[in-house]
Amino acid sequence: MLRFLAIFAAIALALFAAELTPPAQEWVVNPWTEGVARAAALSLTAFDSSVVASGRLLVDRYTGQGVSIEVGCNGLEAVIVLTAAMIAFPAPWSRRATGIAVGGIAVQVLNLVRIGTLYYLARWNAAVFEWAHLYLWQPLIMLDVLVVWLLWLNWVRRGSHAR
Repeated sequence: MLRFLAIFAAIALALFAAELTPPAQEWVVNPWTEGVARAAALSLTAFDSSVVASGRLLVDRYTGQGVSIEVGCNGLEAVIVLTAAMIAFPAPWSRRATGIAVGGIAVQVLNLVRIGTLYYLARWNAAVFEWAHLYLWQPLIMLDVLVVWLLWLNWVRRGSHAR
């Protein structure tokens, strides 16, 4: 357990430090954030044609109201935590890679739900938006990471018994 925690902490710290570098911000974080805004707009336009993405902004084309998806709200940090946990756990590399890919998608899907609800809350009531943003969705995204990791652990352990 101590070995897992040490490896997890080292990988998470290294990935978070790398994320903060100017090249990573320019080549990974900013494009990722803009991609999340585009994906959120695309998913919301299925039932609301007024939603558009402009850079990291998700706005109503008629009123200009909306939200800005900032670093820390783009789901990348949650994926970093999940990735660090999966790499730190002793499992076959194929299972780790599959877990990171599928788990990362699961985290991003919930993050798109989060962004969509926050978009509409921001248009409706700023105080409710702030509360949901800070106290509801942040813990739920980390809970999502934990649940995905636990499901992955179960899958990894089932696979090791099959041999």
